[in-house]
Amino acid sequence: MPTADVDPAGSTGDGRLEVVALAGIPEIRPGDDLAGELGDALERSAGLLPLRPDDVLVVTQKIVSKAEGAIVDLTSIEPRPEAVAFAQRWDRDARQVEVVLREARRVVRMANGVLITETSHGFICANGGVDASNVGPDSGQIVTLLPVDPDASAAWIRRAIEARFGVDVPVIVSDSFGRPWRWGIVDVAIGVSGLAPLEDLRGVADHDGRVMRSTVRAVADEIASAAELAFGKTTARPAALVRGANPPRAEASMRDGLMSPEFDLFR
Repeated sequence: MPTADVDPAGSTGDGRLEVVALAGIPEIRPGDDLAGELGDALERSAGLLPLRPDDVLVVTQKIVSKAEGAIVDLTSIEPRPEAVAFAQRWDRDARQVEVVLREARRVVRMANGVLITETSHGFICANGGVDASNVGPDSGQIVTLLPVDPDASAAWIRRAIEARFGVDVPVIVSDSFGRPWRWGIVDVAIGVSGLAPLEDLRGVADHDGRVMRSTVRAVADEIASAAELAFGKTTARPAALVRGANPPRAEASMRDGLMSPEFDLFR
Protein backbone atom coordinates (compact mmCIF):
# COMPACT_ATOMS: atom_id res chain seq x y z
CA MET A 1 0.00 0.00 0.00
CA PRO A 2 1.60 3.33 -1.01
CA THR A 3 2.38 6.00 1.53
CA ALA A 4 -0.02 8.93 1.52
CA ASP A 5 1.23 12.31 0.40
CA VAL A 6 1.97 14.90 3.06
CA ASP A 7 0.82 18.54 2.77
CA PRO A 8 2.86 21.47 4.13
CA ALA A 9 1.08 21.22 7.49
CA GLY A 10 2.00 17.57 7.86
CA SER A 11 -1.38 15.85 7.46
CA THR A 12 -1.93 12.85 5.20
CA GLY A 13 -3.14 13.53 1.71
CA ASP A 14 -6.24 11.33 1.91
CA GLY A 15 -7.20 12.30 5.46
CA ARG A 16 -7.14 8.68 6.61
CA LEU A 17 -5.71 7.46 9.91
CA GLU A 18 -5.78 3.82 11.02
CA VAL A 19 -5.01 2.62 14.55
CA VAL A 20 -4.60 -1.10 15.22
CA ALA A 21 -4.04 -2.45 18.73
CA LEU A 22 -1.61 -5.36 18.89
CA ALA A 23 -3.11 -8.43 20.51
CA GLY A 24 -1.45 -11.43 22.09
CA ILE A 25 1.35 -9.67 23.96
CA PRO A 26 1.93 -11.76 27.10
CA GLU A 27 2.45 -10.52 30.64
CA ILE A 28 5.81 -8.76 30.54
CA ARG A 29 8.32 -9.36 33.31
CA PRO A 30 11.73 -7.82 34.04
CA GLY A 31 14.30 -8.91 31.48
CA ASP A 32 11.77 -10.05 28.86
CA ASP A 33 12.49 -9.37 25.19
CA LEU A 34 9.86 -6.67 24.76
CA ALA A 35 10.92 -5.74 21.23
CA GLY A 36 10.69 -9.40 20.24
CA GLU A 37 7.17 -9.66 21.68
CA LEU A 38 6.14 -6.52 19.81
CA GLY A 39 7.58 -7.91 16.58
CA ASP A 40 5.69 -11.19 17.08
CA ALA A 41 2.47 -9.24 17.69
CA LEU A 42 2.99 -7.26 14.49
CA GLU A 43 3.41 -10.50 12.54
CA ARG A 44 0.21 -11.92 14.05
CA SER A 45 -1.84 -8.83 13.11
CA ALA A 46 -3.42 -9.24 9.70
CA GLY A 47 -2.68 -6.50 7.20
CA LEU A 48 0.05 -4.67 9.11
CA LEU A 49 3.02 -6.11 7.27
CA PRO A 50 4.94 -4.88 5.46
CA LEU A 51 5.44 -1.89 7.71
CA ARG A 52 5.27 1.54 6.07
CA PRO A 53 7.24 4.76 6.48
CA ASP A 54 4.08 6.55 7.68
CA ASP A 55 3.59 4.07 10.56
CA VAL A 56 4.21 4.90 14.21
CA LEU A 57 4.46 2.25 16.90
CA VAL A 58 3.02 3.35 20.25
CA VAL A 59 3.98 1.33 23.34
CA THR A 60 2.59 1.93 26.81
CA GLN A 61 4.92 2.92 29.61
CA LYS A 62 3.67 0.03 31.73
CA ILE A 63 5.20 -2.76 29.66
CA VAL A 64 8.38 -0.79 29.04
CA SER A 65 8.79 -0.26 32.79
CA LYS A 66 8.13 -3.93 33.50
CA ALA A 67 10.66 -5.10 30.91
CA GLU A 68 13.28 -2.70 32.26
CA GLY A 69 12.64 -3.62 35.88
CA ALA A 70 11.33 -0.18 36.89
CA ILE A 71 9.25 -1.80 39.62
CA VAL A 72 9.04 -1.30 43.38
CA ASP A 73 7.91 -3.98 45.84
CA LEU A 74 5.69 -2.14 48.31
CA THR A 75 6.40 -4.67 51.04
CA SER A 76 9.92 -3.22 51.20
CA ILE A 77 8.75 0.37 51.72
CA GLU A 78 8.69 2.09 55.11
CA PRO A 79 6.64 5.29 54.68
CA ARG A 80 7.62 8.53 56.38
CA PRO A 81 5.15 10.19 58.83
CA GLU A 82 4.08 12.73 56.20
CA ALA A 83 3.12 9.92 53.82
CA VAL A 84 1.25 8.06 56.55
CA ALA A 85 -0.73 11.15 57.57
CA PHE A 86 -1.65 11.98 53.97
CA ALA A 87 -2.68 8.39 53.27
CA GLN A 88 -4.84 8.13 56.38
CA ARG A 89 -6.63 11.37 55.62
CA TRP A 90 -7.37 10.54 51.99
CA ASP A 91 -7.64 6.73 52.05
CA ARG A 92 -4.43 6.14 50.15
CA ASP A 93 -1.73 3.48 50.46
CA ALA A 94 0.99 5.13 52.54
CA ARG A 95 3.65 2.98 50.89
CA GLN A 96 2.66 4.19 47.44
CA VAL A 97 2.61 7.79 48.66
CA GLU A 98 6.14 7.26 49.97
CA VAL A 99 7.32 5.95 46.60
CA VAL A 100 5.84 9.00 44.87
CA LEU A 101 7.66 11.33 47.27
CA ARG A 102 10.94 9.47 46.75
CA GLU A 103 10.62 9.74 42.98
CA ALA A 104 9.76 13.45 43.01
CA ARG A 105 12.20 16.13 41.98
CA ARG A 106 9.63 18.61 43.31
CA VAL A 107 6.22 18.37 44.95
CA VAL A 108 3.94 20.74 43.05
CA ARG A 109 0.75 20.13 45.02
CA MET A 110 -0.30 17.73 47.75
CA ALA A 111 -3.98 18.27 48.55
CA ASN A 112 -7.45 16.72 48.28
CA GLY A 113 -5.93 13.26 48.03
CA VAL A 114 -3.96 14.23 44.93
CA LEU A 115 -0.17 14.26 44.64
CA ILE A 116 1.20 16.29 41.75
CA THR A 117 4.96 16.14 41.37
CA GLU A 118 7.71 16.93 38.93
CA THR A 119 9.69 13.85 37.94
CA SER A 120 13.39 13.61 37.24
CA HIS A 121 12.51 13.75 33.52
CA GLY A 122 10.78 17.12 33.95
CA PHE A 123 7.24 15.76 33.61
CA ILE A 124 4.61 17.26 35.92
CA CYS A 125 1.92 14.70 36.60
CA ALA A 126 -0.20 12.99 39.22
CA ASN A 127 1.70 10.56 41.44
CA GLY A 128 4.94 11.14 39.55
CA GLY A 129 3.97 8.40 37.10
CA VAL A 130 3.98 5.79 39.90
CA ASP A 131 1.20 3.35 39.01
CA ALA A 132 -0.44 0.40 40.72
CA SER A 133 -2.87 -0.52 37.91
CA ASN A 134 -2.32 -3.22 35.29
CA VAL A 135 0.83 -4.46 36.99
CA GLY A 136 0.02 -8.16 36.58
CA PRO A 137 -0.29 -11.06 39.03
CA ASP A 138 1.43 -9.12 41.84
CA SER A 139 -1.25 -6.40 41.82
CA GLY A 140 -1.51 -4.73 45.22
CA GLN A 141 2.08 -5.59 46.09
CA ILE A 142 4.06 -3.72 43.43
CA VAL A 143 3.98 -0.42 41.56
CA THR A 144 5.71 0.59 38.37
CA LEU A 145 7.87 3.66 37.95
CA LEU A 146 8.46 5.61 34.78
CA PRO A 147 11.36 4.33 32.67
CA VAL A 148 14.64 5.98 33.59
CA ASP A 149 15.06 7.31 30.03
CA PRO A 150 11.88 6.91 27.94
CA ASP A 151 13.57 8.33 24.83
CA ALA A 152 16.26 5.64 25.07
CA SER A 153 13.56 3.01 25.58
CA ALA A 154 11.79 4.17 22.41
CA ALA A 155 15.10 4.18 20.48
CA TRP A 156 15.92 0.63 21.56
CA ILE A 157 12.53 -0.65 20.38
CA ARG A 158 12.84 1.30 17.12
CA ARG A 159 16.25 -0.20 16.33
CA ALA A 160 15.02 -3.73 17.04
CA ILE A 161 11.91 -3.32 14.86
CA GLU A 162 14.00 -1.91 11.99
CA ALA A 163 16.49 -4.78 12.28
CA ARG A 164 13.67 -7.32 12.11
CA PHE A 165 11.42 -5.79 9.42
CA GLY A 166 13.75 -3.52 7.46
CA VAL A 167 11.61 -0.39 7.94
CA ASP A 168 12.52 2.53 10.18
CA VAL A 169 9.32 3.08 12.15
CA PRO A 170 9.14 5.90 14.72
CA VAL A 171 8.31 4.78 18.25
CA ILE A 172 6.42 6.54 21.05
CA VAL A 173 6.34 5.47 24.68
CA SER A 174 3.04 6.69 26.12
CA ASP A 175 1.47 7.22 29.53
CA SER A 176 -1.79 8.62 30.90
CA PHE A 177 -1.74 12.18 32.26
CA GLY A 178 -4.42 14.43 33.63
CA ARG A 179 -4.95 17.96 32.29
CA PRO A 180 -5.52 21.40 33.82
CA TRP A 181 -9.10 22.68 33.49
CA ARG A 182 -10.58 19.31 32.46
CA TRP A 183 -11.63 16.06 34.08
CA GLY A 184 -10.29 12.79 32.73
CA ILE A 185 -7.00 11.47 31.50
CA VAL A 186 -5.47 11.22 28.04
CA ASP A 187 -2.40 9.39 26.86
CA VAL A 188 0.61 11.53 26.03
CA ALA A 189 4.10 10.78 24.79
CA ILE A 190 6.80 10.49 27.44
CA GLY A 191 9.47 9.13 25.09
CA VAL A 192 10.03 9.38 21.33
CA SER A 193 12.44 8.08 18.73
CA GLY A 194 12.42 8.89 15.03
CA LEU A 195 9.89 11.72 15.15
CA ALA A 196 9.68 15.27 16.44
CA PRO A 197 7.29 15.67 19.38
CA LEU A 198 6.19 19.05 18.03
CA GLU A 199 5.33 20.32 14.57
CA ASP A 200 5.97 24.06 14.32
CA LEU A 201 3.53 25.57 11.81
CA ARG A 202 4.40 29.18 12.51
CA GLY A 203 4.99 30.90 9.19
CA VAL A 204 2.90 28.35 7.26
CA ALA A 205 -0.26 29.55 5.50
CA ASP A 206 -3.56 28.02 6.61
CA HIS A 207 -6.32 26.90 4.23
CA ASP A 208 -7.41 30.52 3.75
CA GLY A 209 -3.89 31.73 3.06
CA ARG A 210 -3.49 33.39 6.45
CA VAL A 211 -0.01 32.87 7.89
CA MET A 212 -0.14 31.08 11.23
CA ARG A 213 1.88 32.82 13.94
CA SER A 214 1.44 30.71 17.06
CA THR A 215 0.36 27.21 15.99
CA VAL A 216 2.60 24.39 17.22
CA ARG A 217 1.00 20.93 17.05
CA ALA A 218 1.77 18.41 19.78
CA VAL A 219 1.87 15.58 17.25
CA ALA A 220 3.48 12.95 19.49
CA ASP A 221 0.82 13.49 22.15
CA GLU A 222 -1.93 13.39 19.53
CA ILE A 223 -0.68 10.08 18.15
CA ALA A 224 -0.34 8.62 21.66
CA SER A 225 -3.89 9.64 22.51
CA ALA A 226 -5.25 8.13 19.28
CA ALA A 227 -3.49 4.86 20.07
CA GLU A 228 -5.01 4.72 23.56
CA LEU A 229 -8.50 4.68 22.06
CA ALA A 230 -7.55 1.40 20.39
CA PHE A 231 -5.70 -0.41 23.15
CA GLY A 232 -7.85 0.84 26.05
CA LYS A 233 -7.22 0.31 29.77
CA THR A 234 -8.78 -3.09 30.45
CA THR A 235 -8.14 -5.16 27.32
CA ALA A 236 -4.51 -6.27 27.83
CA ARG A 237 -3.48 -4.61 24.56
CA PRO A 238 -0.53 -2.43 25.55
CA ALA A 239 0.69 -1.36 22.11
CA ALA A 240 -0.74 -0.14 18.83
CA LEU A 241 0.35 0.73 15.32
CA VAL A 242 -0.83 4.11 14.04
CA ARG A 243 -0.84 4.17 10.24
CA GLY A 244 -1.05 7.34 8.17
CA ALA A 245 -0.05 9.88 10.83
CA ASN A 246 3.05 11.01 8.89
CA PRO A 247 4.65 12.86 11.81
CA PRO A 248 7.63 15.12 11.17
CA ARG A 249 10.68 12.86 11.20
CA ALA A 250 13.61 13.89 13.38
CA GLU A 251 16.12 12.60 15.88
CA ALA A 252 14.57 14.35 18.84
CA SER A 253 13.72 13.99 22.51
CA MET A 254 10.44 14.32 24.37
CA ARG A 255 12.25 16.95 26.43
CA ASP A 256 11.83 19.17 23.37
CA GLY A 257 8.11 19.18 24.11
CA LEU A 258 8.39 20.32 27.73
CA MET A 259 7.58 23.93 28.50
CA SER A 260 10.41 25.93 30.02
CA PRO A 261 9.76 27.60 33.41
CA GLU A 262 9.60 31.13 31.97
CA PHE A 263 6.56 30.14 29.86
CA ASP A 264 4.90 27.88 32.44
CA LEU A 265 1.95 29.80 33.91
CA PHE A 266 1.25 27.00 36.44
CA ARG A 267 4.70 26.87 37.98
